[in-house]
Amino acid sequence: MARSPEKPIEIPKGVELRLSGADLRLKGPKGEMTLAVHENVECVQGEGSISFCARNPDSGALAGTMRSLAMNMMVGVSQGFEKKLELHGVGYRAQLKGKVLNLQLGYSHAVAYPLPKGVSAQVPSQTEIVLSGADRQKVGQAASEIRAFRPPEPYKGKGVRYAGERVLRKEGKKK
Repeated sequence: MARSPEKPIEIPKGVELRLSGADLRLKGPKGEMTLAVHENVECVQGEGSISFCARNPDSGALAGTMRSLAMNMMVGVSQGFEKKLELHGVGYRAQLKGKVLNLQLGYSHAVAYPLPKGVSAQVPSQTEIVLSGADRQKVGQAASEIRAFRPPEPYKGKGVRYAGERVLRKEGKKK
């Protein structure tokens, strides 16, 4: 059994942590986030660190989950998270207008994707999208929703894919 919940999380410089009851608040240069700690998990704040422990033996996994969520929040408010997407296909391109991402993905119409609150986007080139934000879940969900508009297909490899994603290609029909 892993003992990761027992490992304390170091609080990075520039991050302010407040623990009041069952609420954990983190404030840093990239934003502010709140986590409601489960009632079966005890949160202990030490000198420059925070740790989680289960109140009963059956809640070990829950303590590990709370620790992971808190760790993601620490990284999010101090450094932030980033997901990169690539567009592959003739005529596939992206354009950012304010908080709306306009995508040309081979359909008869353009796909307009309004960015969720807390997620920002950059379009360094017409075929690259960089999503960033403090909340790991929101950034990942936004990237997943954009990819779902046109997932990579296995024959030509056209579509939206994560940077570095490998698409297994199939062989076409034989005569």
